[in-house]
Formats: sequence, structure tokens, C-alpha cells
Amino acid sequence: MTAATHRTAEEIGRTEQGPRPLPPLGDQRAAADLSHVDTVLGNGLRVLAVRKANVPLIEFRLWIPFAGDDRMHPARAEVLAETLFTGTVRRDRVGVDTELALIGGDISAGVDPERLIISGNALSSGLPTLLDVVADSLTGASYVDAEVAREKERLIERISIARTQPRTIAREALQKHRYGNHPATFETPEATDVTEVTPAEVRALHTASVLPRGAALVIVGDIDPQQVVADIEKALSGWVSDASAVRLPALPELAGGPVLLVPRPGAVQSQIRLSAQALPRTDPGYAALQLANLAFGGYFSSRLVENLREDKGYTYSAHSGFEFTDQTATVNIDADTASPATAAALLETRYELGRLALVPPTKDEVESVRQYAIGSLVTSTSSQAGLARQLTALVSNGLGLDWLAEHPTRLAQVTGEDVEKAALAYFGPKRFTGVIVGDADLLAEKLTAVGDVTVGDPTV
Repeated sequence: MTAATHRTAEEIGRTEQGPRPLPPLGDQRAAADLSHVDTVLGNGLRVLAVRKANVPLIEFRLWIPFAGDDRMHPARAEVLAETLFTGTVRRDRVGVDTELALIGGDISAGVDPERLIISGNALSSGLPTLLDVVADSLTGASYVDAEVAREKERLIERISIARTQPRTIAREALQKHRYGNHPATFETPEATDVTEVTPAEVRALHTASVLPRGAALVIVGDIDPQQVVADIEKALSGWVSDASAVRLPALPELAGGPVLLVPRPGAVQSQIRLSAQALPRTDPGYAALQLANLAFGGYFSSRLVENLREDKGYTYSAHSGFEFTDQTATVNIDADTASPATAAALLETRYELGRLALVPPTKDEVESVRQYAIGSLVTSTSSQAGLARQLTALVSNGLGLDWLAEHPTRLAQVTGEDVEKAALAYFGPKRFTGVIVGDADLLAEKLTAVGDVTVGDPTV
């Protein structure tokens, strides 16, 4: 194409009168149209079964509260998650893998301080086999010595690598700065603790904590919800206990305060992690806060990205988003910068927080983030896996498909004044605390000059 016929992206997006207006957001297919059953079984397990028959598959998510305050709990929990599906009295590891392969299936477990998540998928015709494998492992996982030893070695190697990564170091520092010795802070166990875990300890943890009462199972796919609930109740009839799964203790209210500089000698890059208390999804004001967050740093066209990345070039990626833990929520800001730009990036981040609170999003900004929020929600739930993932996040708060179906309407009803109030109430710079991980010799002087930054003990 010649220069005379070629148009730049900026020209395509504009008219002689100014920026080309966004087209109106079309009507969205309501999630409420999906046939579903939401019930609690006799063993205390909540089951949410949703028919989404766009492909002949099913997605399976089992969410079990899995907190513990013992020093060794994180290590034992990680070993349990790695070995849960390595064999039972009826099947060894090869038997489990073979049966899943025959139904085009896969299953895995993951754990954090709050919950144990079992994730699986299979052809819809293979659901009976998947349920049988899951039930067999929930009631009879054997944790034989050889399997535990093998997975411990792999886990120790992964932990050793993870603990050298800047993002892991920053996350651990943020958790300790926010919540001290609360059980929520112990996300990555020590490799030395994993070494001490025995098969007997893992079996004891399974008996004490892998419990149905208070847990929730989400299943999405080419299913008859009523029939599937009956099948699940039958398959899991042997998984019973009078005790309830252990929920994480309530997190303390997060107060604003100084940012802690965590020394990492020799680092050429810094990790900025800021955090403030936010609203849970159950709060009526959450939709307005969600739009305020998007305007600030929740998507690529946000103010924070425009400033730190596009204008100043301080970072490749800056982002703000929500973190939900049991019944509480925080809004977190992440940015990784070169060491010389760290203090300036912190200053500009605080500036954008103040600007959002005092110079609220314009009508065009609100409409842009509203369309993004509704569109991304619809996109994220368009697949079976995406819908299952969204619903699993909701069941921990006692929510379900109805909340998901109604959320686009809540977003559509948010006014510019609502967003302005949310921004002023929750995005003031003084509400935030956090950490910066980097080379203190290079950063300390400039960061302390910026203000509200303390330098941590390098020996801790």
C-alpha cells in the first residue's frame, strides 16, 4: 500500500470531529438461561451443577476449605495435594492415569492457605468414571511411601526455584507486611519442612481436613443437572464426617501505612506491591468499586498503565486488581521497574491514586470500563472451563449462578457519581500500604525522600 492509501491505527480510530465513538454494548446472553441445580447434599457438600452443552465435555471443581495453624501444615498440605491421586486400595497411580486417559480426562489438586481445589475434566460420557476416581481418592487415598517420597523430591525442587524468584519474594514480603503471622501468609512452605513430612502425617491430615461439610462442588458441561446431582450423591455417599472443613480465620482489617523497603542486594529490578482494604463481591457497592479499579489500573487503557508504561516508560506492566480471601477483599497494585525508576514509579502511582480520588473518571471513561467489565465477564464465562472457574470463585462466598447472571445488570446501573464515590472512599493514597523489594543501597535514599517508606532489616 502507498502512503496515500495507508491509514495509521490512530487515523482509523478517529474522525474529523474527534475520537471514533465506541459502538453500544449489545444485549448479553444471561447466565440465568442455563439450566442448573444448586443444592446441599446430606453429607454437607454444596453442589452446583450447570448445563452448558456447547461441547460434549464436563468441567469439575471441588473447593474444600483447608486452613491450618500448625507450623508444618503448609508443607503437609502441599504434599497431600501432590499425592492425592497417586493411588488407593483399588487403584495404583498407573490405574488412576489409565482410567482417566480412557475417558479423555485429567485431574489435579492444588492448595493454598485457604482451600484445597480439585480440578478435573473429561468427556461427558466419562463422568461416571471421573466421579468414581474422585470418590475413591477422597475416601481411600493411600499415600504410599514411594509416591510420597517421589513427589516430595519434585516439590522441594520447585520450592527451591520459586524462592529465588522476585515475584515469590515480593508476594511473601507483602503477606507478612499486611498480616504478620496470620495463617494466610504461609503460602509457600519451606523446603526443609517438606523434607520432614511423612506419609502417616499426610494420611492424618487427609482424615482431619478433606471433609465434605462446608465444601462445594461445581460441575459444568453437557449434563442433566438433576441427574448429575443424584449421581454425585450416590458416588460420594461414603465421603462423610460430622466435622466441618476448616475455614481460614478472618483476616485483620488492612490499614494504610508506610511502604516497607525489603532489601534484595544486587537486584537490578524492583517489585512494587501496594494494597488496601476493598469491598467483597457481596457488598452492594462492589460494582462501582470494580469500575473505579478498572479506570485506575485494571486494564490496558487505564490511567496507571497510560502513565507508568506509555508516558514514562517506567515499567512494561502495571496492574491493579482485587484479591478475595474468604469474606474479605483487598485491591492490590503491582509494578516491576528498573531500580533507577523505582522511586519515580512509586511517586507517579501515588499521584494517580490521588488523581482518581479527586479527579474522578469522566463519563467516557466510565462507559469504556463498563463495556470492558461486562464484555470480559461474558467472554470469561463463554467456555465450560471459564464458567466453572468463575463459579468456583463465587461459591466460597456463598454466591452462585444467580449472582453471575445479575452482575451485568448491576454494572449497567452504576452511575458516574457511584464511581466517583467509590474512588474517593477506596483509592486515596493514604489507604494503601505495601512493600518494595529491591536493592536498598540504590533505592533507600530516594524512596525515603519520597516519603512514607521505611527500610526493612536486611538480615530478616
